[in-house]
Amino acid sequence: MQNDNVVQHAVDDDHFHDECGVIGVFGHPEAANLTYLGLYALQHRGQESAGIVSGDQGKLYVQRGMGRVADVFGLEQIGKLPGDQAIGHVRYSTAGGSVLRNTQPVFINYRHGAFAVGHNGNLVNAAELRTRLEREGAIFHTDMDTEVVVHLLARVPGDDTGTRLAAALQQVSGAYSLVCLTESRLIGVRDPMGFRPLVLGRLIDSGGFVLASETCALDLMGAEFVRDIEPGELIVISKEGIESRKPFAPVGRRMCVFEYIYFARPDSVLDGVHVYSARKRIGQALARLHPREADLVVPVPDSGVAAAMGYAEASGLPFELGLIRNHYVGRTFIQPAQRGRDFGVKVKLNAQPNILRGKRVVLVDDSIVRGTTSAKIVSLVRAAGAREVHFVVSAPPTTGPCYYGIDTPDRSQLIAAQHTIEEVRKIIGADSLGYISLEALYEAVGGCGQGFCDACFSDDYPLPTPEGHGSRQLHLIEELR
Repeated sequence: MQNDNVVQHAVDDDHFHDECGVIGVFGHPEAANLTYLGLYALQHRGQESAGIVSGDQGKLYVQRGMGRVADVFGLEQIGKLPGDQAIGHVRYSTAGGSVLRNTQPVFINYRHGAFAVGHNGNLVNAAELRTRLEREGAIFHTDMDTEVVVHLLARVPGDDTGTRLAAALQQVSGAYSLVCLTESRLIGVRDPMGFRPLVLGRLIDSGGFVLASETCALDLMGAEFVRDIEPGELIVISKEGIESRKPFAPVGRRMCVFEYIYFARPDSVLDGVHVYSARKRIGQALARLHPREADLVVPVPDSGVAAAMGYAEASGLPFELGLIRNHYVGRTFIQPAQRGRDFGVKVKLNAQPNILRGKRVVLVDDSIVRGTTSAKIVSLVRAAGAREVHFVVSAPPTTGPCYYGIDTPDRSQLIAAQHTIEEVRKIIGADSLGYISLEALYEAVGGCGQGFCDACFSDDYPLPTPEGHGSRQLHLIEELR
């Protein structure tokens, strides 16, 4: 039973969570070490487990574990991953799925040799495919939809891995950016709608190649950006060079717009858009949509900082760090028996009375999901002496769950799906509340609404969804963590 004094997911529990990040390296003598660096740069995309598979002289080697990258990998673990090619994965799991058997990359040996795959995304027809495969005699080790892909791969005829992988993926529906490793090839695939990002880079010192979820990983790895992997593209990297294939019928780009609001690191560039600049433009749009008579603009750190800077610039109001974040709090901590109100938020965020006392504050955050944390933050700012608190949000009202690779609550737990904006304002205790519009959001990220997935705001799901949010996860027998 969970101890009442143990608090998990303190502040971040009221955010959407991207479920993973992927890295691939080909053609570098320290491929595993570079992969480790890339995963370190992508740590924001998943903190519950990490894994690396390397390839050397026709053999694959694997090291995986629970926790953050620095907790899983040290010199000893990296030393067990020889070779000039590797793939890596960091994961944020759904509830109940944070167990060792669900770490990635998934690694198999089958009739065509060794194969490893790391997956960012979610397959909406995974449960249906799994049921069919089990009836055919397949035995599953995990509850991840990624394992469905390797079972399909094992059943496809032919000798070329890229061709067989494309045939296996023709049977799935959903979001996937994959990095795959065989004894001699690194393969990257992005689903036909391009829900999740994937980029190609070239290593400056060795001339080798890198695949990564975001460009920020290339910077740390010493790689230069080459291009985005296109939606529906399968790229094969070998000693012969790079081969680009387009095995899927084009259906139109639908990049997740939440990448620009919250998921991606601000120093990344996604599909040609600099994330930090986009977030500042979002803040500028908020200032035009929701001008306020106020004294200060204060971000909810860290994800609200760039938008708050944009709001301050456009409004002419001073920008202040009225909330200071403690970056050294883990996912689990013990709180005192005689705990104060909102202790979980106070552990990660501390309000500065010297800045906030007597002031009318515009508080900028990236999103409101359940509303519970927003209410606590507003309370925290008021307790520090703020005279007024005006809450503005970088995302439109979030009214639907995501089925394409983001861990989200059920619709019944999304505050904007159950209440009007005025009701939400009262619940969180703000003097005013303003969301960005979809139109202003698309203008800020450099588009007109075409080419993005905004289903969590609009209910416009580009692919059929499962029967309810809970059907996305298959349940294993309970095991010790």
